Amino acid sequence: MNKRIIAVFLAAVVLLCSLCGCGGATGQASTTGDENPSSSGANHGNEITVGIAQDLDNSLDPYQMTAAGTREVMFNVYEGLVKPDADGNYVCAVAADYSVSDDGLVYTFTLRDGVKFHDGTDCTADDVLYSFETCAANTVNSAVKAALSAVECGFDVTPEGSVFTVKLAAPNPDFLSYVASVFISPKDYTEGETKPVGTGPFKFVSRSVQENFIIERHDDYYGEKAKLDRVTYKIYEDGTALFTALDSGALDLVAHITIDQVNTLSNGYNVLEGTMNLVQAIYLNNAVAPFDNELVRQALCYAVDVDAMLELTAEGHGTKLGSSMYPAFGKYFDASLADAYPHDVEKAKELLAKAGYPDGFSFTIKAPSNYDPHVNAAVVLAEQLKAVGVEAEIRLVDWETWVSDVYGNRNFEATVCGFDASTLNASALLARWVSGNGKNMINFNNADYDAAYAAAQSSTDDAEQTAYYKECLQILSDTAANVYLQDLADFVAINPALDGYEFYPLYVIDMAKIYYK
Repeated sequence: MNKRIIAVFLAAVVLLCSLCGCGGATGQASTTGDENPSSSGANHGNEITVGIAQDLDNSLDPYQMTAAGTREVMFNVYEGLVKPDADGNYVCAVAADYSVSDDGLVYTFTLRDGVKFHDGTDCTADDVLYSFETCAANTVNSAVKAALSAVECGFDVTPEGSVFTVKLAAPNPDFLSYVASVFISPKDYTEGETKPVGTGPFKFVSRSVQENFIIERHDDYYGEKAKLDRVTYKIYEDGTALFTALDSGALDLVAHITIDQVNTLSNGYNVLEGTMNLVQAIYLNNAVAPFDNELVRQALCYAVDVDAMLELTAEGHGTKLGSSMYPAFGKYFDASLADAYPHDVEKAKELLAKAGYPDGFSFTIKAPSNYDPHVNAAVVLAEQLKAVGVEAEIRLVDWETWVSDVYGNRNFEATVCGFDASTLNASALLARWVSGNGKNMINFNNADYDAAYAAAQSSTDDAEQTAYYKECLQILSDTAANVYLQDLADFVAINPALDGYEFYPLYVIDMAKIYYK
């Protein structure tokens, strides 16, 4: 199936599908087209407009964020005692320094002097303690909640300044990543849902739901100031409208565009290539027939040709995955799992017959309409499945419905989407598949997986913990919990008058580094 057929078929899908009311940089760059971008002149006002494909979460409370797109934006507003950099290291932020005791049980953070919140108040040890206690009680991130549930926090004033200490019940080599997830906010601040206040390089200005989100430079920032005065995020939940605005020069930066959009872009913008740092898959509801049958799930894994899908949708860009981990996680990533189910139509048919579906079956893939990479993948995969007698109807749903109905209510048979990690540790991706986890949208239930994950969490030996996490990945592969696809290539179109964009190993964009040349 060539690209022209994909385009025609996708157009038919959009027309016929039910639109119910209702998520390691290479540093490569290229320039497209010959036209001069409209906003590259001197009258830019030191501001940029960024196009994004989804609105932020309804609540902007730092401990209630669920969508990757929300964290991508709020990374610029909130900070923890430490935060990740573009190389995947955790560097000091609200803390000026930190140390870990020899037994790995006590983390001591010396708080930085002169840190101010966006409302002009000083950030104190009281605020840090309040933030840790509030996060431990309220965060929707189950891995962070578990890591903070058994710690003792306290602070003291020494000649060196305010010192904040955290005592663990047992050593946890991933604990610093959880510390980075505790965004520091003012003590007893009650308007975080609508008027977020943090310590980051940008501060909140305004929000218009489903229209825009505006931040401006925090001039009292303790570190290197943001180079831009203001950033306006414009929300386009229609992919065509987003690309039209980009190509017209109305937007200065858009991330996560497709290779077809890269090839179509005609306004002279630079295109950077990195990785999206997420796990794209056909996520299968393991509690719904026929996907409650492991043989059926394995059959689908053999039926799809991921290499062909990558070639058709992204000209071969992207990294094949075989489980719920992507390459940025280094030691936890197992590249061999990508070849666990080589494309084999006859093997797929054999498994379907053994499962009681010799003539195949039909099912529905609900795909978020605002994410072209997921929609395009669904189109190609649906065509491939026909070869084994499986008919997949693609139903496009808008993002709000996907979050509330597909993800929240688990009202789906299958969906194509991507899951990222909020922290740089394996638990951030694997915790969601533990039985009973509130984020376990596929209803995966496997006692061996639960035991391996629990063992990883309780281990104090890094090599042993890594081995248990890899056992979790192997179980997800062996049981075909989902049809794993890829870590997508991330193409970013940016006004050539701008520089400083950096890819991170997490799903974030650091606006503080971007500047006009």
